[in-house]
Amino acid sequence: MRAWIRRALTRARWVQGPHAKKLVRLEEPPPERLVLAVQFCMVAVAGLFAVEIVSMVVLKAWNGEVFAAITGLIGTITGVFLGHGT
Repeated sequence: MRAWIRRALTRARWVQGPHAKKLVRLEEPPPERLVLAVQFCMVAVAGLFAVEIVSMVVLKAWNGEVFAAITGLIGTITGVFLGHGT
């Protein structure tokens, strides 16, 4: 999963190479802390989904607090992917 996150967050840009007419693709990998933070958020979302499902099966009720935490983490992950691309 870490390799997929790293690949998704890697910036690629085209720069003029040593020869005037040739363009070279330069890749800038994301910081390792960012990759680990996104991985932690994804694992946390999966865990919270499991807690929500168990809550619905056992208590037969929707838990709004767990859903709010899931929504917040999904917003964080989306913000990282959208914000890092610029």
